[in-house]
Amino acid sequence: MAFVAETDAASGRLRLAGDCRMADLPVLAGALAAVRDASPGRLQVDLTRAGEFDIGPAWVLRAALEAARAGGGTAAIEGTPPGHFGFFDELPEAGAGDTAGRPPRDRWLIRFGRAIDTRVGNTITSLGFGGRTLVTAARAWTSLRRLRLPSVVRHAYETGVQAIPVVAVIAFLISIILAYIGSQQLRPFGAEIFTVDLVAIGVLRELGVLLTAIMVAGRTGSAYAAEIGVMKLNDEVDALESFGLDPFEVLVLPRVLGLVIAMPLLTIIADAMGLVGGALLTNLLLDLPWQQFLARLDSAIGDTTFWAGLIKAPVFGALIALTGTMRGLQVRESSRELGRLTTVAVVQSIFLVIFADALFAIFFLEIDF
Repeated sequence: MAFVAETDAASGRLRLAGDCRMADLPVLAGALAAVRDASPGRLQVDLTRAGEFDIGPAWVLRAALEAARAGGGTAAIEGTPPGHFGFFDELPEAGAGDTAGRPPRDRWLIRFGRAIDTRVGNTITSLGFGGRTLVTAARAWTSLRRLRLPSVVRHAYETGVQAIPVVAVIAFLISIILAYIGSQQLRPFGAEIFTVDLVAIGVLRELGVLLTAIMVAGRTGSAYAAEIGVMKLNDEVDALESFGLDPFEVLVLPRVLGLVIAMPLLTIIADAMGLVGGALLTNLLLDLPWQQFLARLDSAIGDTTFWAGLIKAPVFGALIALTGTMRGLQVRESSRELGRLTTVAVVQSIFLVIFADALFAIFFLEIDF
């Protein structure tokens, strides 16, 4: 039976007959608009002779009924409502996460429990990703061809050599700031000479490697996530798998090894530039000769001062690379997801670096390193 929509403008009544398909949607929408214009706030729908409704017309009819009720008017249905109405009635509850109608305490507990479940799931996923990378690395060490040395060297160059200027400048400026603040605080006690100790220990043990890791996380971690994310969107990762290649061996492991190699080298450069910046500031501000700075530097640096910072570098590099590549492989469907996961990669990389640095500080304190 063909769809028919009859309107009674005076009473705000709409009579529908026959099956209402998507092709009939303009007829239904026009009839609803005519009733709304003639009798605002009143809508009486007669469905006694109506047949089946497609989901689109059913949604439009339901929206018109809700709009009439929301405006303080009356809206009613005679006959059997479309079957899709039952599905629409469940949507608000599903959107509320099955918490609609529950007491506020229960809703809070549900959200809290789901947040914990999400965090635990993310942790398990991260551990699984790291474990699979270790297994891939163990398998790749059996063959230089599978280790893909050209790719490792390329990533080490891109993440290490090309990052030298920005890392050097940042380390130089931060050490100048550290030396300036330290000298100002020590001057009232006549202990400006200990500014050298402050710069040397601060840069070599903590600031050199930490600032380098933060800069690399913003520069390289985001690049890893974006590169692999674009490959996911273009189905290039699926193409690798269809050729029988392991994406972890081709995409993840070379990036991780490249950054693990580059991070200690960048840390050494950052330490050197930090000491140069501290020497320059103390020479200009405190009139401390270079020879005296070097002599004080030699007495301030202990046997483990330099190594305490350098040991952290490959660990920080591995955390940054694993986070960036993992988030890149998680990209699905849209460029918006690519941008979101790239941001997540940077934020999580910086958090993990600082968290690991805190653990290192506690560990070194316990073993008196």
